[in-house]
Amino acid sequence: MEGFGGLSNSINGLKQAFRNGETRAVDWRKSQLQAVLRFLAENEDRIFEALKQDLRKHPVEAYRDEIGVVKKSAEHSLRHIKQWMAPKKGQLPLLLFHQERLTLDPLIGAISAGNTVVIKPSELAPACSSLLSSTIPLYLDNKAVKIVEGGSDIAQELLQQQWDKIFFTGSPRVGRIVMSAAAKHLTPVTLELGGKCPVILDSYSGSDLKSAVKRIAGGKWGPCAGQACIGIDYLLVQQKLAPVLIESLKRCIKRFYGDNVQNLQSICRIVNKNHFDRICNLLEEPGVAASIIYGGSLDRENLMIEPTILLDPPLDAQIMTEEIFGPLLPIITLDKIEESIDFINARPKPLAIYAFTNDKKLKDRILQETSSGSVTFNDTIIQFICDALPFGGVGQSGFGRYHGKYSFDTFSHEKGVLHRSFFPELEPRYPPWNDFKLEFIRLAYNFDYVGLLLHLLGLRRLFIPNRAR
Repeated sequence: MEGFGGLSNSINGLKQAFRNGETRAVDWRKSQLQAVLRFLAENEDRIFEALKQDLRKHPVEAYRDEIGVVKKSAEHSLRHIKQWMAPKKGQLPLLLFHQERLTLDPLIGAISAGNTVVIKPSELAPACSSLLSSTIPLYLDNKAVKIVEGGSDIAQELLQQQWDKIFFTGSPRVGRIVMSAAAKHLTPVTLELGGKCPVILDSYSGSDLKSAVKRIAGGKWGPCAGQACIGIDYLLVQQKLAPVLIESLKRCIKRFYGDNVQNLQSICRIVNKNHFDRICNLLEEPGVAASIIYGGSLDRENLMIEPTILLDPPLDAQIMTEEIFGPLLPIITLDKIEESIDFINARPKPLAIYAFTNDKKLKDRILQETSSGSVTFNDTIIQFICDALPFGGVGQSGFGRYHGKYSFDTFSHEKGVLHRSFFPELEPRYPPWNDFKLEFIRLAYNFDYVGLLLHLLGLRRLFIPNRAR
């Protein structure tokens, strides 16, 4: 990829490719999606190695969370892209007077919608960034898809350009910078910012509790050792159930990952030293260390942190006010599980809420009385791979949505196109005004004469085609 100085030329080339209409044909879109699949198939081992270097990620986890998700998304788009592109019929209202995995998944949506794309991978994962930069140009159309590597200086340079759409995944702090820069050009943005995603654990026992604990452990420590936007941040449980839960979690951790920080298996390392130090600082706040009831061991040389459970840490400590993004799990005990709703509502809106309960009344209250990007009952994380469900945040956890058809919509603009004849002409639309015209308009607003009006207007159809942004 060309360096900093050639950025403007690359962007101009992308704009020209879009103006030429090269990206709008269904065959082009399909060819690029097929190229993504070839990239995954032909570079699987290199992807495994890059994820191992950046995160010490096991190939099974790498395929489950990265390659498999992207492959599934690309195949899903290939199956449905022609249908998504087809014009939609829309019903006319009565009155007519005022007529960027986290990297490749947004790319698929942008390509499916017929856009040119610039991808800026995170510099925090240098091996993955280098892999994308060196291999994607071998598969995708270089006139329409560009990879830009670099740090904050390159990011700032990109943000100063005028875009039709910006898609950003990261922290709320950087999200505010992105949104501020986008505002200068009134550029629409999709922000996926994460947040403190809670688990609500209702009364369970026996095999149901065992399954719930496995799903909680997998959702907390499975996705990149907690370094995932939809990863579990803290857990809410009734005080009387906490001892059983904690013992079950301990057994599950030992079975899944081991019990020695020097020999942990099937769990990722912390992505870099800065984040390692940040997580360590969370444990060093007053009152936090005393709440550790399991784990807490550190391997600074290998950037490994043992899965750690904390019981009722201070609620004003950073571990309970900032996104943890690491393998620390605070457990907060409540007198009644219904108190979890007020607890969640007293904090910024999360990207996801995970609730383990079979109580329909509690389920309804969670859905009606809380606000979050998504809600998953009796499991964790799996909503991310459901192409039929929109994925996105609300409030501080972000806004906009993607996945499957929603990605296509995010990078598209539905333009209303109305076709009608010149006869008959309805004079009440025009001045000079009189009482009759007033009554006609009043009736039109107050009653549903859609079918009659459509017939009188000679309206044949209303198209709302999809096109790229």
